[in-house]
Amino acid sequence: MARATGSADNYVKPIRRLVVAVLVLFLFLLFILWRIDSPRAERFRAQLVDWVVPNMDWALVPVTETVNLVRGFQSYAALQRQNRDLRDELQRMKAWKEAALQLEQENAKLLDLNRVRLDPALTVVTGQVLADSGSQFRQSVLLNVGGARDGIKDGWAVTDGLGLVGRISGVGDRSSRVLLLTDNTSRVPVTIQPSGQRAILSGDNSLLPALDFIEDPEEVRPGDRVISSGDGGVFPAGLLVGNVVLARDGRLRLRLAADYERLEFLRVLRSQEPEGLDTPAEIIGPGLPDTQVELIRDEAADG
Repeated sequence: MARATGSADNYVKPIRRLVVAVLVLFLFLLFILWRIDSPRAERFRAQLVDWVVPNMDWALVPVTETVNLVRGFQSYAALQRQNRDLRDELQRMKAWKEAALQLEQENAKLLDLNRVRLDPALTVVTGQVLADSGSQFRQSVLLNVGGARDGIKDGWAVTDGLGLVGRISGVGDRSSRVLLLTDNTSRVPVTIQPSGQRAILSGDNSLLPALDFIEDPEEVRPGDRVISSGDGGVFPAGLLVGNVVLARDGRLRLRLAADYERLEFLRVLRSQEPEGLDTPAEIIGPGLPDTQVELIRDEAADG
């Protein structure tokens, strides 16, 4: 039995060496053939490829399926990570929701204690953005709400739910145009918190409009909150505009709170019109009684 096993090993080893030698010689000749630069060799290589490659589709099936299987596992792992991240984000959002509900209840209690009466005239009209005519010379969008149907008027403030976007500049029967804060002609008085500095937000056709005419620039820091001041009666006071940033040129600019990349639905704030003064008496005040008028005249005559 031992002699039979030894004789089998004596035959297997030379055959194995012969097969390896033939394979190495074949690969070497194939390499040489592939490196020969002649038209005849090129035609032979083309014929060889045409004969071998179409008949090797069955050999590529396991490789293709393996690659697809690996990609499927990678996609599954990515989905699992994304699902875990969404769960964590949902937990954080639930915590923020609870905090918002508590703040809303606290705000309602404080308003009730202070007997605050909110202005019923300050309501909103929601419109959809129809077109964007933004260019290097003008930054504006078109809304599907107008003056005849919705009562829109020039000068009313427009927000996107996150922050101030601009103001109404041009009203039609069924549409209106919104001049954005980034427009070169836009000038908005703002207040910088917490320092309380007043400034003018000047649009320059960029997403980072400049803050000009700051009372004391040394009191302003990057990250400070900026709201509308209400000066001039153009915008209601207290509307969030954005946060202060320091530009590369050393100038204080504003990162807008509104999402200018996704302006789909905008809210137009109805502003209460100021009461007009028709008679001079409303400006000067009520007239004096006749007895006081005669007394003044007598004192003037004696003097």
